[in-house]
Amino acid sequence: MQQHSILAAVDLGSNSFRLQIARVEGDQLYMLDALREPVRLAAGLTADKYLDAEVQQRALAALRRFAERLRDLPREAVRAVGTNALRVAKNSADFIPQAEHTLGFPIEVIAGHEEARLIYLGVAHGLPPSKEQRLVIDIGGGSTECIIGSGLTPHKLESLYMGCVSFSNRFFPDGKITKQNLKQAELAARNEFQTIVTDYQGQWQHALGSSGTARAIAEILELNGYSKGGITRDGLDKLRAHLLNAGDVQKLNLLGLRPDRIPVLAGGFAILYAAFYELGITQMDPAQGALRQGVLYDLWGRFHDNDVRDVTVRQFMQRYRVEAKQAGRVTKLAQALAQQFLGSEVDETALHLLGWAASLHEIGISVAHSGYHKHTAYILANADMPGFSKKEQGRLSMLTLAQRGNLSKLQGQLKNAEDSVLAMSLRLAVLFYRNRSDSGLPALHGRFSGTKFHLSIDQNWLAENPLTETVLQEEVRQWKTLGVNLQIVE
Repeated sequence: MQQHSILAAVDLGSNSFRLQIARVEGDQLYMLDALREPVRLAAGLTADKYLDAEVQQRALAALRRFAERLRDLPREAVRAVGTNALRVAKNSADFIPQAEHTLGFPIEVIAGHEEARLIYLGVAHGLPPSKEQRLVIDIGGGSTECIIGSGLTPHKLESLYMGCVSFSNRFFPDGKITKQNLKQAELAARNEFQTIVTDYQGQWQHALGSSGTARAIAEILELNGYSKGGITRDGLDKLRAHLLNAGDVQKLNLLGLRPDRIPVLAGGFAILYAAFYELGITQMDPAQGALRQGVLYDLWGRFHDNDVRDVTVRQFMQRYRVEAKQAGRVTKLAQALAQQFLGSEVDETALHLLGWAASLHEIGISVAHSGYHKHTAYILANADMPGFSKKEQGRLSMLTLAQRGNLSKLQGQLKNAEDSVLAMSLRLAVLFYRNRSDSGLPALHGRFSGTKFHLSIDQNWLAENPLTETVLQEEVRQWKTLGVNLQIVE
């Protein structure tokens, strides 16, 4: 994969949109520029989980400003990710194409576990090497990620459905802070943390807060004399008393409290306070790294043959006891056919996706052989797959569902010519290696005109392999149901 000297990450968070640009120097990334827009996407989620028109316009305005800064960068050097608000919004599918058009780059909506992994990667790269177990808590606008790891490796990943924006809107909608609503917010947060207490408590030596909430509260505690360094229980108790004494976020008189942090401070505080008491934290240090830095390091890894997606695929193959030789045969042939069909339009990213789908196409056999392609598709759509976005998992699921059986199930799922080519290539590769052996195949020559697939194959070989010839003719009929013309020629 081509390397780039400048990389950029766009974090479409539930509270803020952030852009981070870095220069690549050998094995290091040097941060060059950063932009932040307090969009508060989660605040624009209606009761029935739709992004309202006002917040969509704020988001698009922020992305227009980011687009100006990213204008001269190649597509492969920029990665944009969306988090909790875009995960839960029912109209994300309508909003994201507008956002992509405005930004000028694709946007990936990532799962909570993937967000946690990237957060830890960003934090760990900003810390000195150490074998100690670290607890990282990131309180975002709509979710809170909790990670335990050592070095650059995360060991436990959790994403809890609560954030500074959602909790502020839920418990402090008018900005008023009372003993009752603060207690309710803290209890709700403690209830969420209860789900991970058994696995997390006592499993770490150093606690770090990577979010804007943690950094803001650490600064407030230090500047107002509530803490001599970082976040402490005593400091939080003093800040809690100050919040109750003020009674209203607009009446807070705190050094270090930025205007854009005021609307979400109470909700973020309640979550952090609950974390301290449920997880037994006595001291937490603010971390400089966060999601956007993790995205940059992950992107950098893809250019240096250190793509975590390859690791995930290998782990899935082991977990589901995939027959490696068969997966290798199908992968090699599927990618060769796709290269022929796409010709000069071949996209390295598409070939990687096809290779992963081919490597994993039989994982569903571990569930049941009957309908295994359906089980495979379900697993790939719903499993936690480090490194993969929800969109990538969706495409893997679609391709593996397409590998066999009636094609009517794909009606409306093949969004473009590339999808058709990838599905055709995988399906033919599975078909030709149905006997699961290394017996020689004839020379296969594929061509795609945009409306028609041509597959050239030796007629004498077909005559000697009547089962394959019969299945190929059935393929021709199956693709016709989707309006796709497949022609088998000599």
